[in-house]
Amino acid sequence: MWGILRQKVVAGGSPLVRIRPVVSALRSYSSAAKEMMVRDALNSALDEEMSADPKVFLMGEEVGEYQGAYKISKGLLDKYGPERVLDTPITEAGFTGIGVGAAYYGLKPVVEFMTFNFSMQAIDHIINSAAKSNYMSAGQMPVPIVFRGPNGAAAGVGAQHSHCYAAWYASCPGLKVLAPYNSEDARGLLKAAIRDPDPVVFLENELLYGESFPVSAEALDSSFCLPIGKAKIEREGKDVTITAFSKMVGFSLKAADILAKEGISAEVINLRSIRPLDRATINASVRKTNRLVTVEEGFPQHGIGAEICTSVIEDSFGYLDAPVERISGADVPMPYAANLERMAVPQVEDIVRAAKRACYRARPMAAVA
Repeated sequence: MWGILRQKVVAGGSPLVRIRPVVSALRSYSSAAKEMMVRDALNSALDEEMSADPKVFLMGEEVGEYQGAYKISKGLLDKYGPERVLDTPITEAGFTGIGVGAAYYGLKPVVEFMTFNFSMQAIDHIINSAAKSNYMSAGQMPVPIVFRGPNGAAAGVGAQHSHCYAAWYASCPGLKVLAPYNSEDARGLLKAAIRDPDPVVFLENELLYGESFPVSAEALDSSFCLPIGKAKIEREGKDVTITAFSKMVGFSLKAADILAKEGISAEVINLRSIRPLDRATINASVRKTNRLVTVEEGFPQHGIGAEICTSVIEDSFGYLDAPVERISGADVPMPYAANLERMAVPQVEDIVRAAKRACYRARPMAAVA
């Protein structure tokens, strides 16, 4: 990496501004060209951004010789060499600090955490060094860095490897927080994160890496990029709004299929961006459906759902025809036993029941108790 730091990527020391066309992604793509796994979408996004900009480099544990713990960085070491794909020791505080320092210099590091649970070792650099420096320098010190890796529950890995950090990082000014669901999200949002001048926390999901999704021809273009701060309506509906991010989008879409068979038309919103949050899309949907169900894997207290509820209460309270329903993980550390683990994270049937309550098609929870 020190070889990169010595390179003169610009004349006169001024940052090189590379202007690349951006394919607008405010519309939904329908021209599905092929199926792509989420891990391959992430890999291709990294590859294309590293090819387009010599200032982009990847660092983290096992990203090089082992080609990534989840094979996200497969083939990148052979293509770009050890100066741009750096294997690090097991010291998150150390290599995250080096990454932030490289971003101060004008490079564009992509720091991989084997799991975001390990980012706790480096949270001082993420919050105090990366998120606050641009503000504290009066805009003179942008920090173009991406922190990425799997976030939230996996399967059978216990409490210390199952935490969802969306609410933690989304509460901090100076950070942008993204959470892709499908392959098109993963590709477009990671490209946007790498190109962004601010620090971005990029929350992936381990259980989604091996899932395949349709990818449009537009999304396969090297200039493809999704806008940060814009949600996507995955399914239109008129009776109830369901908001979700990451793996819970898939669960919400399955719930919407079940609800449709019972005459309930659910609108499913894929948040994509946690900070900034697309409040306009959420409120517009609630003003149409008059009901809201929020879904997340994280803990209920101070969660993303709580923030969405507050936004709707502040901006669209008069449109609500039922209390807001909030579905989240259980308020306990993640159990190790498989049967208890399933009870600790939201399931499709939980979303279905909540939507029915919101539509007055089921008894409220207090009545059941």
